[in-house]
Amino acid sequence: MSKNKKAASGEPIYDARTLGIPKMMLLGLQHMFAMFGATVLVPIIVNSYGLPLSIQTTLLFAGLGTLLFHVCTKLKVPAFLGSSFAFLGGFGAVAALDTGIYADMTGAEKLPYALGGIVVAGLLYVVLALVIKVLGVRKVMRFLPPVVTGPIIILIGLILAPTAITNAATNWWLAALAVAVIICCNIFGRGMIKIIPILLGVAIPYITALCLGLVEFGGVQSVNLVGLQDFAIARFDLTAILVMAPIAIAAIMEHVGDISAISATCGKNFVEDPGLHRTLLGDGLATSIAALFGAPANTTYGENTGVLVLSRVYDPKVIRLAAVYAVVLSFSPKFAQVILSIPSAIIGGVSFILYGMISAVGVRNIVENRVDFTKSRNLIIAAIILVSGLGFNNYGGLTFTIGGAHVTLTGLAIAAILGIALNAILPGNDYQFGVDPSADGAGNLGQY
Repeated sequence: MSKNKKAASGEPIYDARTLGIPKMMLLGLQHMFAMFGATVLVPIIVNSYGLPLSIQTTLLFAGLGTLLFHVCTKLKVPAFLGSSFAFLGGFGAVAALDTGIYADMTGAEKLPYALGGIVVAGLLYVVLALVIKVLGVRKVMRFLPPVVTGPIIILIGLILAPTAITNAATNWWLAALAVAVIICCNIFGRGMIKIIPILLGVAIPYITALCLGLVEFGGVQSVNLVGLQDFAIARFDLTAILVMAPIAIAAIMEHVGDISAISATCGKNFVEDPGLHRTLLGDGLATSIAALFGAPANTTYGENTGVLVLSRVYDPKVIRLAAVYAVVLSFSPKFAQVILSIPSAIIGGVSFILYGMISAVGVRNIVENRVDFTKSRNLIIAAIILVSGLGFNNYGGLTFTIGGAHVTLTGLAIAAILGIALNAILPGNDYQFGVDPSADGAGNLGQY
């Protein structure tokens, strides 16, 4: 059977060139639309914290990061790297810092330090990749079992929840419309509609607000159609590093989940070939380079895995086309200003779903891995992670002085440190990575 006939019959296609250039380009465009809503949503939300993260720069490094990832993985893995939601809590925590050097800083001055923390978090991926290459994946992942990663992921969503309510409160009915659109698209949608609920959850309420005169267009008219990105060079401070670095734990589990999902979708074991160490290396380098120049952390995107399922075309070249589209789109300041004109109530409505789903993914991580909470050690670890994370977050974290410098540990950082330490110290850790691949994939924060 020819490959064109295979496509018609629904059989997998591993070489999209057989479909012809026009179809390949359309498939790449579909992947770009799938990642677009969630990718640009991260800088929009971070801007609501008072940190001026650039949409243009975000798109540029999503595209470049994806291409770098493909090089690191021998051009074998059909994954797109978009903005990571896991680090939103870190951005919010840095924005709220008011001790030490951060006491009199503006949001624009704090942003480079938040980015510096992400650079270090990305380098942790690289270190883990090297350790996995030397020791093997099972020995390493034993220190990051679901009893630790699950509650940490839950915390990320719960810590962010008040921000969603604050934004939604600016216009409750508009926020409710965003929530309703996302739910309807995700539950009742078919085909591409089901793949891009976040994008539609922003677009439909935005068009409604536009028709009602609720959108400010002053910034759109004052910028050019084509222009360069706004870069922000990362700066480094121990406090911001300790805010961002622990989030890498959740982001790494998200990465493992996505690679497992892509492997299952394509019928290939990408954890073995090209290897989890290579996928982590690509993701980590892409994240560090992006943050170094003013973009958020990258992560492999579950939305694009959904497109793979929908299209049955598993050729990584199609993903690389989407990356090129993202790079081209990043050169339009006017487009970025249109995105920034979205009313905060819509962002609140989208975040209402998004933050809750992040926490729900943490619950799923625990359930699918069958964490036994009849064991006291598991109850103790989860309890201390949750209470220390939420409690210290409300308390403002812990601030202390090292060598004359003020260092603040946020609630999430404290929770991650305590969780990993307790899991290593307390007896009875029986988690084995790789025994149940579907459970190991439960940490996916990207697919909604």
